[in-house]
Amino acid sequence: MPRYLVERVVSEETAQDMPGFGARSKRMVAEKFPEISWEHSHVVTDGSTIKTYCVYEAPNEELVREHAAVVGGHVIGRLYEIAADVTPADFAA
Repeated sequence: MPRYLVERVVSEETAQDMPGFGARSKRMVAEKFPEISWEHSHVVTDGSTIKTYCVYEAPNEELVREHAAVVGGHVIGRLYEIAADVTPADFAA
């Protein structure tokens, strides 16, 4: 199944309630989007903007966008299909 990297710009309201936002996202996956799997997220900041980079497994990009719309509290900046994963262990020294 395809995997996607979702870059989100987090609203000020969502930034103040990241645990609530995460719980709502997880609940929406369980209740309305069971074909989506939320793998993990990175929360980053440059000091003025907070973004999340989230990895989802889903049948298609449209379903990931629908999930985002239902969860609310953020804007998808970019969405990429993940072509492959590599780690340092994949390369000879």
